[in-house]
Amino acid sequence: MTYKTFAFVYDEVMDDTLYEQWLNFSRRHLPKQTERILELACGTGRLAVDFAKAGYEVTALDLSEEMLAIASKRALEKETEIQFVQGDMMELSEVGQYEAITCFSDSLCYMENRRDVQQVFDEVYQALEDEGTFIFDVHSIHQIDDIFPDYSYHYQTEEFAFLWDSYQGEKAHSIEHFLTFFVKQEENKELFIRKDELHKERTYSLETYLMMLEGSGFMNVQVYADFTDEQPNEQSARWFFVCQK
Repeated sequence: MTYKTFAFVYDEVMDDTLYEQWLNFSRRHLPKQTERILELACGTGRLAVDFAKAGYEVTALDLSEEMLAIASKRALEKETEIQFVQGDMMELSEVGQYEAITCFSDSLCYMENRRDVQQVFDEVYQALEDEGTFIFDVHSIHQIDDIFPDYSYHYQTEEFAFLWDSYQGEKAHSIEHFLTFFVKQEENKELFIRKDELHKERTYSLETYLMMLEGSGFMNVQVYADFTDEQPNEQSARWFFVCQK
């Protein structure tokens, strides 16, 4: 399962400052009266906890049991009340309705094709209350086509080693991340177990995202770049969308 091994070292390799930036961006663009948030693809719960500490009533959804186990433990340790739900963001009919829904960390880029992205947009639209807000980010075409290919990142501690290498995917504007983990055994601390995972991401043009959002019914869609309130340019790495129902 995607992230099965990654879940246990995810917090070690993620940049802590990103969560603060996602929170700050959201607070700038969510209506002041927003109280109830659904966070899609919540991962290990770092941002969900930050949302809760900022005063929001948070429901957090993820497909991975491993991620949710870590997220639940984190929420308990941080003394925050968060409702965690195991589920697929392509099927939100049972999660209720919310004033705002977020989906960060380029999670939508893991959708296999445009049809799946469109389904997520359709599901989010139905799960939002009237005049609700949907905020998400994706990799730009520049990031996928020019920055990621041949990217290599290696990280190690006493407990594990992590290798991340990226290569151009077969489809247009796609990338494949090959992740290798060496995790120390519980029984024998001198032995490490190797795990390999393949993560595939794909993005589309700004025009395509805007067309799909309009097809789902969203209005007044604003696009920003790289955690700022500035419009994207050719060098932008991450696109942010703020959409109104």
